[in-house]
Amino acid sequence: MSNPTAPATRTSTFDLAAFAKKYAIIGILILFVLLLSILTGGTFLQPQNMINVIRQVSAIGVIAVGMTFVIIINGIDLSVGSIVAVSAVVSSSLAQLPEASNKMYPGLQLPVFVALLAGLAVGAALGLINGSLVAGFKIAPFIATLGMMTAARGLALIYSGGRPISKLNPGFNWIGQGDLLGIPVPIWILAFVAVSAHIILNFTRFGRHTYAIGGNEQAARVSGIHLSKVKVGIFAFSGLMAGLAGVMLAARIGSGNPQLGTGIELDAITAAVIGGTSFNGGVGTIWGTIVGALIIGIINNGLDLMNVSPFMQQVVKGVIIVLAIIIDERKNR
Repeated sequence: MSNPTAPATRTSTFDLAAFAKKYAIIGILILFVLLLSILTGGTFLQPQNMINVIRQVSAIGVIAVGMTFVIIINGIDLSVGSIVAVSAVVSSSLAQLPEASNKMYPGLQLPVFVALLAGLAVGAALGLINGSLVAGFKIAPFIATLGMMTAARGLALIYSGGRPISKLNPGFNWIGQGDLLGIPVPIWILAFVAVSAHIILNFTRFGRHTYAIGGNEQAARVSGIHLSKVKVGIFAFSGLMAGLAGVMLAARIGSGNPQLGTGIELDAITAAVIGGTSFNGGVGTIWGTIVGALIIGIINNGLDLMNVSPFMQQVVKGVIIVLAIIIDERKNR
């Protein structure tokens, strides 16, 4: 006989709709993989091709991680592509071999870590300027980063004389071309960045403040969050990620080209939005952004394997961006 005074047993029910909504992006990724493997006759699923896809998307994924933080606070960073170029030419100039020296670059052959840190520092500094304009001068992120996009590209062209900086230290090139335990170094870098960013966003005060500002900026201000400090930190972090991507791309092609990163900001934004980061702010995950970046890489690689025109690939990307925003808006209603 049951005891009528006993407390009711709490039963947990599995919310299929919520689960499907949260992890639908993974299903989409699997669907694209299966579809492209069929359309390419199995070529797409070859291990070496899959590794190449992830290697190619590594720089985009790193930038998209920083972009995720910016979009979560209801901002945007259009300058990351130009910051990639500045960081690439600066780091390359410090990694150039002595035999490649000229009047502009003496070929000091500094340690690789110096060239790497220089690229990161340049990216973080330009991101810091973006954050100061947004937080200190109350300039809309779109306008502030649009100005930086133009200015930074000009700086890259001035610094490099409009020419690629080549003949780099093999140790520097290893960052983009080498392998570690059979896995390309750029993939290791992307994995480290993704895990670190996930921890920051979900298990630190900075991450909680990021979500709070994006969810309701006024409420965040009333609760005592230092809005300016967090915003400056987020844009500096976005610049840092762009700087790292610039080093990765320069090392991968063995040259610091002032035209590097052109249009890459659109890929980063697309990856974040496809991965579930909302333009309305307050919503976004790092793992979702990485999946979004993988989807972009898979689509690009699959279309290449099917010999689709690069111009048509741009059309496909544009359609994907619009569809992602439509889905985001309907979801937020």
